[in-house]
Amino acid sequence: MDATREPLAEAQNPEVSHERSDVNVFAILGFGIALFIVAVIIYLFVWWLFDYFAARAAQSGRPLPAVAARATGEPTPPEPRLQISPAQDLRAMRAAEDVILNNYGWEDRQAGVVRLPIDRALQILAERGLPVQPQTAGREKESENRRIGEPERPVN
Repeated sequence: MDATREPLAEAQNPEVSHERSDVNVFAILGFGIALFIVAVIIYLFVWWLFDYFAARAAQSGRPLPAVAARATGEPTPPEPRLQISPAQDLRAMRAAEDVILNNYGWEDRQAGVVRLPIDRALQILAERGLPVQPQTAGREKESENRRIGEPERPVN
């Protein structure tokens, strides 16, 4: 043996120790089984409670809530209902708006009001220009006297 190595018995520290027992496996398994049994009991209690509430509501003559009615096979409630697919609803709404914006149609046939496609309406607006309202004499004078960058003063 090598003389530089100390024997194993001399290297141990008698004041330092470690835990000599392992985890109590039976206690952990017992706790898990008890937890499972309690969870099953709670599940059965809640199931019984929902059946009790449904029977009580049926005896009272009041209609069931929408969720309970759907589960029992009753018809769906009247509009408005919650959206099932908001993205699909948005696409359908935009498609309907596109049909209105891009096609000719009657707004009010009796009054002779028609609906133009948006592109045609913009062409007509570009050809004719926007209508201009005449300014009053006081507003013209005020706008001439006002300097650039000066805040507008209230008219009395």
